[in-house]
Amino acid sequence: MVTVRTTLLAALVAFSSSPLAAQSEIRLTGAGATFPYPIYSKWVLEYTKTRPHIEINYQSIGSGGGIRQFMDRTVDFGATDGPMADSQIAAVRGNVLHIPTVLGAVVPVYFLEGVSQQLRFTPELLSGIFLGQITNWNDSRIAAANPGVTLPNRDIVVVHRSDGSGTTYVWTDYLSKVSPEWLRRVGRSTSVSWPVGLGGRGNEGVASTVRRTPGAIGYVELVYAVQNRIAYGLVRNRSGQFVNATLASTTAAAAGAMATIPASTDFRISITDPAAADAYPIASFTWILLPREATDATRARALLEFLWWATHEGQRFATELGYAALPARVVELVEQRLRTVSAGGRPVLPAGYGGRAARRG
Repeated sequence: MVTVRTTLLAALVAFSSSPLAAQSEIRLTGAGATFPYPIYSKWVLEYTKTRPHIEINYQSIGSGGGIRQFMDRTVDFGATDGPMADSQIAAVRGNVLHIPTVLGAVVPVYFLEGVSQQLRFTPELLSGIFLGQITNWNDSRIAAANPGVTLPNRDIVVVHRSDGSGTTYVWTDYLSKVSPEWLRRVGRSTSVSWPVGLGGRGNEGVASTVRRTPGAIGYVELVYAVQNRIAYGLVRNRSGQFVNATLASTTAAAAGAMATIPASTDFRISITDPAAADAYPIASFTWILLPREATDATRARALLEFLWWATHEGQRFATELGYAALPARVVELVEQRLRTVSAGGRPVLPAGYGGRAARRG
C-alpha cells in the first residue's frame, strides 16, 4: 500500500524512447483531491521510472483547493472528485477538460467498541445521522436495520470534511438524491454548511478522527478505510439490497451511465444512487482538470502523455489500491478528449497518437 502524504515529489530516472527525453527537464505541478492520492502517487512513481527529465509534484489538498488553484492557473492540472460548476467553467471561459482517471467508492466508517458485525445503513439512517436527527447508536431505527446486533447506548459523533472536498461532493450528492430534506437544508457541494459534527481535513483527517473517537461515524474513500483498518458499513441501494463497497459493486454503479454516455460528454456525470441491484450506491469518477487550450506546448505534451499512460497502462494498478478501472468505453472517449488539447491553435498530440496498441482490452 502507498503511504498517504501531503506532497509527492517523484524522482527522476532514465528513459530513452519518448521525444521528451531529448529535451530539458520538465516539471509539472498539480493539486487537489485526496480521494485518488494513493493511486496518483503510484502512477507518478511508476511512470517516472522510465521517463527522464519529468518531475511531477502532486499536492493532496482537497478538491476545492484543486479547483481553485486550477482556476488561478497556479498549477498545470487540478484534481477533483466533484466536477466544476457551470459558473466555475464560465469563469475560466470554458478552458477546461474533465478527464476521468478511476472509479472509487465512498463508505460510511465508524468506531463502535464491542460491535464486531458489519453494520448496515439505509439512506434514511445516513441522512438522519448527518442531519443530527439520529443521535444515539441504540436508536430503534438503527436497530431495525441491524437485527441481532447489540448496539451500545452511546452518543453518535458525526465527523465530516472541514476542507473543500470532492469526497464531500459525492457524499452530499448521494444524500441529496435520497433525502428531500437533505437537499432542501444542505444540498450538494464540495463544501456545505454541516448541521452537526466535527471537521477533519482530507480523507486522512476524517479517517484519523473516526479511528480515535469512540461512537464516531464519518465518510471516506474506500482505500482510506482499508488502509486505516476502520470498520465501514453496507449501504442499502435503490433496489433494496444492502451492498458492500467492492470493485465489482463500484463498477456496477457506472455500468448504466456508460451504456448511454454520448460521445460529446464532458464527463461531469453523477453515478450515485444507481438502479442496478448489484450496484454500490455511493460511487464516483475522479477527474483531472486540464486546459483545452494550453499556453506551453512542451509542458502540455508531457502532461497529456502522462494522462494517456495513466488511463491505459496505469489502470492495472487500480485494483490493488482499491479503485475500479475505467470501462473500455470511457477510455475510448478519453483518447478523443486528449487529442483535442491544443496550443497555439495546433493539436498537442500528433495525429494517431497511441494507436490500437495503447488501448485497454
